[in-house]
Amino acid sequence: MRRAVDGWHAVLRIGAVDHRVWSKEPPVLGASYTAELPLDSDFDARAYAARRLWRTMNGRVPGPAFHTLSKQRRERLSAAIRALDGHSAGSSYRAIAEALFGKKCIPDRAWKTHDLRNRTIRLVQGGLALMRGGYRKLLRPGRKDE
Repeated sequence: MRRAVDGWHAVLRIGAVDHRVWSKEPPVLGASYTAELPLDSDFDARAYAARRLWRTMNGRVPGPAFHTLSKQRRERLSAAIRALDGHSAGSSYRAIAEALFGKKCIPDRAWKTHDLRNRTIRLVQGGLALMRGGYRKLLRPGRKDE
């Protein structure tokens, strides 16, 4: 638990699940609390999180997280961040591709038209988009209005 300018922040670890809680006032042991959820674009996620916390506090299984990243998505994000690191360090696309996919996969000739070159460029572009604030989209599931 820590105090911040906007109130009190706590991480409640119940079982294997971490629940993040914010309060305007310092918490009091034994007090009853209510969840105040604004009716905004994140209401679904907040309501789901509040329900998971309530279930856990009452000895029930919390259920799955609101959204989780697939293994393929996690691997692509990892590759994009590695590609961004190489790009930021001044590495060429070829050097980045060799680090990501292995030197054996990179052809000696026809590099300019090879699929791994295009894939490497897209990974660098994806990493740049994450760096420019796109990482926030990872915190929310895809929306139909975007």
